[in-house]
Amino acid sequence: MNATIYKNKITLLSKKGMKELKKSIGQLENDRHKALKVLRELDKKLGHDERLTRIEKISDLENIEAGLEDKKLLLSTAQLIPAKRNHLQVAIGSVVDLIDRHGHFFRFKIVESVEANPSDGRISTLSPLGKSLLGRNVSDVVKLGRGSRINHFRLVRIT
Repeated sequence: MNATIYKNKITLLSKKGMKELKKSIGQLENDRHKALKVLRELDKKLGHDERLTRIEKISDLENIEAGLEDKKLLLSTAQLIPAKRNHLQVAIGSVVDLIDRHGHFFRFKIVESVEANPSDGRISTLSPLGKSLLGRNVSDVVKLGRGSRINHFRLVRIT
């Protein structure tokens, strides 16, 4: 991620997203500590193989630190999604219930892209379905797809 993406931008996260972000930061800090420890040990050795390993470890450390910096910057701009929302229109933080024309039921939570995880039911506002749902009301029909592969979903509930 690029640091300029988050500069002066508020990122709305769910409680789960905020918790996952903080956990990720903690894991990266732990990884950084381990990488520094390995580098200190390698500095004591001066063999050719150890020098090559040291170069690899420095690269790993740089990647860890870049990821840590990005996540900390994201956390500094993150706010919890407001608990009070309009349940008449889909917005960030809305949980939507959809039914397709075959009667299959789907439930998704609309989140910012940094928190998206479709396998966990969290879809990004930037995804095709997320874009289609934003601003919609109960009973609206959302079309998704192209050509002959268009799926129709009826929005049955917003919470």
